[in-house]
Amino acid sequence: MLITLIVLMAVVLSGLILVQGSMIKSASDIREEQFDQLVANALDMVAVQLDLDEQRLAREYASRGIVPGQKSNPSEFSNVFPRNSLSQATVSFQLSYTQGGVYGQMEEKYKAEVADSVKVSAISQMQRFLEESLEQERRRQQWIRDSNWKNYEILLEDRPIEERIDSARLELFLRNALAQTEIDLDYKYAIKNSTLGKDRTIFGDADYKPGNKKKEYPQLLFQNDYNGSKPNYLNIYFPERRRYLVKQTGLTIIPTFILTGLLIAIFAYALMVIMRQKKLSNIKNDFINNMTHELKTPISTISLASQMLQDGSVANTPSIIEHVANVINQESKRLGFQVEKVLQMAVFNEGRLKLKFREFDANKMIKTVTANFELRVNNKNGTLHTEILADNALIKGDEVHITNVIFNLLDNAMKYSRDVPEIWVKTENRKDQLVISVQDNGIGIAKEHHAQIFDRFYRVPTGNVHDVKGFGLGLSYVKKIIDLHNGTIKVESALNKGTKFKIYFPQINN
Repeated sequence: MLITLIVLMAVVLSGLILVQGSMIKSASDIREEQFDQLVANALDMVAVQLDLDEQRLAREYASRGIVPGQKSNPSEFSNVFPRNSLSQATVSFQLSYTQGGVYGQMEEKYKAEVADSVKVSAISQMQRFLEESLEQERRRQQWIRDSNWKNYEILLEDRPIEERIDSARLELFLRNALAQTEIDLDYKYAIKNSTLGKDRTIFGDADYKPGNKKKEYPQLLFQNDYNGSKPNYLNIYFPERRRYLVKQTGLTIIPTFILTGLLIAIFAYALMVIMRQKKLSNIKNDFINNMTHELKTPISTISLASQMLQDGSVANTPSIIEHVANVINQESKRLGFQVEKVLQMAVFNEGRLKLKFREFDANKMIKTVTANFELRVNNKNGTLHTEILADNALIKGDEVHITNVIFNLLDNAMKYSRDVPEIWVKTENRKDQLVISVQDNGIGIAKEHHAQIFDRFYRVPTGNVHDVKGFGLGLSYVKKIIDLHNGTIKVESALNKGTKFKIYFPQINN
């Protein structure tokens, strides 16, 4: 069931990450397309401005009547408006009209004569003359607009591209166009000619080197030329384009990243809690089985001894009664000690433990503990070495609980030692700390178990050794007491090389 749950959660999370990744990719592509379109619009605006600039120049030449590169008026543009002769009039009148500058020098004369035999109103003839002059002026202005400057523009189209574009005005057009599209990025530009498939840079930025990683934006210039556009392009690229797009896209996808990261973290935490709970459940099951055995053994012994006394199956001599009573007493103490351990850990977990702190000499405490424990070591023909090297062993703490800590470590050293135990207990000073170490020559602890030996109910697998009993509470108690005294405990051990525990207490300087 647990594996199925983990797999389902992983599948859902993976699907969500894929969907989020697809959305982020789409957002990035849309942002890039928008940027490319803005740049294309800006370049198109620049191309239009260059066309208008050349039209302005054509109008200027037309107004002056000068062909680029020439000083005289073009003969083909002379006398473009021949005057239509008016009907013969009977009034003799002459008016001269001269206009110059647009297409050269234009002079018009109007003459009317009055015959003696025909009487025509002079005022009527004058009115017709004025109307005709106004019409001629209108036609002249229309010709300038629609024909004359166009011819000049066609002549301008034949110039080389470097003469058709003013670099200063081109840079001005570029800045204004990019500003209108709100693109605030440094750029590099170049005017290129692509005749016969070979790019040739005409002019532009000296450091124009886009390479393969920078995207270029080309814009064909002068597309409305009378004889067709030439392969002249305005090329531009942005050195910081990629960073700009990432930054712009990041503003929209950062919340997505944060939420996805939180979801992954929650999933990982939930998975860790599930695995920890499963592991704790297994440890608790082992603890219950082990506790049942530990409690059942002394209870069975006490019950058997009581039954022997009750049934009278053995002689009720004083020596037998004393022996049975001694067995009942020892097993009762053993049972009480095991129950006390369980109750002690319950007190720790509920936070109801009250420590009595006072200053005491740890050297004296170690001497007392080792003196009491030496009898057990000697019973196994072992040796207990005590080295009191600390010059200053004054610490502040609960002496009773610290004494229990040392007893627990010595008890473990005895239980996991070989046939002939050899144990070392030492005190020493290191900087401002008192170090108490307990070392044995036992079976050792594999490195992968070092981080778990201080967990409640945890017992290191002992292979073929089955005679070591316990609840897995001793080292957990040791760790809690040392933490409450602002101390630290470290373990140095390897399989078949013994174990060494080091306890560091803050010392009190004299």
